[in-house]
Amino acid sequence: MIKHKMTIPPRPPLAVLQQQSVWLSFVLLAIGLHVFEAALPSLGPWFKFGVANIMTLLALMYLGARAAFTLAIARVIIGSMFIGTLFTPTFFISLTGALSAATVMVIFYKLIPHISLISLSLLAAIAHMSGQFIAVETWFIQQPAIYYLLPPLLLLSCVSGWINGAIASYIWQRLKDDI
Repeated sequence: MIKHKMTIPPRPPLAVLQQQSVWLSFVLLAIGLHVFEAALPSLGPWFKFGVANIMTLLALMYLGARAAFTLAIARVIIGSMFIGTLFTPTFFISLTGALSAATVMVIFYKLIPHISLISLSLLAAIAHMSGQFIAVETWFIQQPAIYYLLPPLLLLSCVSGWINGAIASYIWQRLKDDI
């Protein structure tokens, strides 16, 4: 009989645990905002205010690009489980929008180092709505006439993107003092 010695993995450094706890806090807040927003009435097809994207912006600033992407994915998947839309068309449209927004946030954050959170949020809101429209037209409706809805919804996205960016900027000013 061979005896195997059990090895205990080393403890992660405190800084790693702190980053993980901050990321988890951001994810839980994003999920809560996602679920809360799902209960609110919509201003148009595929349009919500996007308050959960505030947490993606903060994750990007505080923890980096990888944390922002994983937060966006986790928020949509877990939030969809709570609201009962997992693997429905709504889920895929939401996931496409969230990934589009996170991608644009990361690209512009890396290209323009001192870009404001309001600018990042505006760009992400436009990408989110555009990504959703491309997903809807590609997978579900397949009618180019759907793009007639895009201009007014992009205008609403700009308003919500500006407000979310202002909120994220306010929160970031308070958080970065604690770093």
